[in-house]
Amino acid sequence: MFDERHAFAITLILYSLSMVTYFIFFMLRRENYASYGSLLVKLGLIFHTVSLASRTVAASRLPLASQYEFATTFAWGIALSFVGFEWKYKFKAMGTFVTPLLLVVAFYAAMQNRDIRPLMPALQSNWIVLHVSTAVFSYGAFAIACGVSIMYLVRDKFKADAFINKYMPNFEMLDIISYRAIALGFIMLTVVIISGAIWAEQAWGRYWQWDPKETWSFITWIIYSIYLHVRLNKGWKNKKAAWFAVLGFMAVLFTYIGVNTILVGYHSYA
Repeated sequence: MFDERHAFAITLILYSLSMVTYFIFFMLRRENYASYGSLLVKLGLIFHTVSLASRTVAASRLPLASQYEFATTFAWGIALSFVGFEWKYKFKAMGTFVTPLLLVVAFYAAMQNRDIRPLMPALQSNWIVLHVSTAVFSYGAFAIACGVSIMYLVRDKFKADAFINKYMPNFEMLDIISYRAIALGFIMLTVVIISGAIWAEQAWGRYWQWDPKETWSFITWIIYSIYLHVRLNKGWKNKKAAWFAVLGFMAVLFTYIGVNTILVGYHSYA
């Protein structure tokens, strides 16, 4: 039986190898490497799940309460979302653009303190499961949208040959996939903010305190709501929409990594 640390170390190795194989597939046109990359991500996801399950048993709670726990669960959400979107749309080139985002979050988790600590009083609430789990899947969907949007922005940099036409969707399909991922992430982010407000009222007596993480979560929500508004009402698509998707995920990363690293607030423990 693997313990948490060994399972997570294997996870990092598998995700790293996956990124390398996807790059070999895409840059050197070694088509069989796409299947290797996909398999490595799935194996990594299995070991990642084992790591999270082991920590759940050791902590006697879901691993959603510390900087390390949320970061590793955030990476798990990206991996799971990637596997789901790759299975649904069946184009291998997505891995070349999404696995680097997955590794950024996974290695950020690896740098955090992994000690298991008792829950702070403010975190001892049933709302933690809904609030944090929806954040994980919301951020995972936004990561997919970002990776697909980067594909959109760079697709015309590659010569349109049989390989590109086979393994990279056309611009319209890339735009649709990004839109669907953002729509899914936006719904979940809305649940994150609403559940967080209710939880804050129970914990601190106020629904909203303009805490740095609350503020940046709201800014992120505004960015994606503008994206959806201008797309649905103004017909924005193409490069403008792709840049918006990338900007939105940069806000997601700052909301989690930036705020926790350089700003102090009620969420500093998370």
